[in-house]
Amino acid sequence: MKSGIHPEYHPVVFEDVSTGKRFLTRSTATSTRTVEWSDGNSYPLITVDVTADSHPFWTGAHRVLDTQGRVEKFERKYGRRTPRPGSVRGEN
Repeated sequence: MKSGIHPEYHPVVFEDVSTGKRFLTRSTATSTRTVEWSDGNSYPLITVDVTADSHPFWTGAHRVLDTQGRVEKFERKYGRRTPRPGSVRGEN
């Protein structure tokens, strides 16, 4: 690696705005806001919308999408598609 071209990593506290959970890690991000951590030191505070603490993939919470009636609406608008005689599903 070339020296002098990579940013410096430093300790930073990230806060999930939806859950309020904070975690200390290293990052190249900076912030003017600071927070005192449990070790007594102050670190830059960066707020983020989603972390593993609130993301549906990691929490197991699934979003329910309302798709009811979309197929029926499509069929009313464009007509019902009927398979060709002798065709197998998935083939053209």
